[in-house]
Amino acid sequence: MLAVVASVALLGCGRDGDSGGAATTAVASTTDTVDAPPERALAGIVRDPAPAVDGTTLPSLTNPGTDVVFRAEPGGFQSVYFGYTNCPDVCPTTMADWAVTLRRLPEDMAARVSTVMVTVDPDRDNELLPGYVESFVADAEAAGTTDADRLGAAAEPFGVSYDVTTNDEGDIEVAHSGFLYLVDDQGKLVVTWPFGTSSSEMAADVEQLFASQETA
Repeated sequence: MLAVVASVALLGCGRDGDSGGAATTAVASTTDTVDAPPERALAGIVRDPAPAVDGTTLPSLTNPGTDVVFRAEPGGFQSVYFGYTNCPDVCPTTMADWAVTLRRLPEDMAARVSTVMVTVDPDRDNELLPGYVESFVADAEAAGTTDADRLGAAAEPFGVSYDVTTNDEGDIEVAHSGFLYLVDDQGKLVVTWPFGTSSSEMAADVEQLFASQETA
């Protein structure tokens, strides 16, 4: 059995996994100008301080012999999702919503956002995941390892939880948290979207984060 307990559990778990605990949501700020509208609050969850998630790499399944680093390219962002190819609903829904999110963004902005999917079911997924994730996002990268300790070390700072078991009939059952994560070019987790966050909300968050990055 593979299992990892989230170090910081987040609200809004997807329906195929569970986690509990506290999270910090983004809070809108106001300006000193009376007539100015308040700054939009991000739709996703923001943890303070932002966790560093780039301490552990995972083998790339898309480009064998290389490792995936959980850190965006300079000036960009990286979306990261932990799931599995046999997932009946949460994983394909999340990846489809993310694909629509990228299409909602201006083309030059979308080009600065990379996509990584990590399998929590490596025994069945390591050969299948590259084709699976590319069916949603053409240039997405797949990552995974059968080294349970290494996978757990990568998942822990994100707050990911998962459990792979075999039932009495011999069928494999997978439970996992259903969040989609966005990482910046410093290897920091900047926002966590619960399952069910709409593509329009995620696109608005990405655009706002790019705008904040440019004015910082």
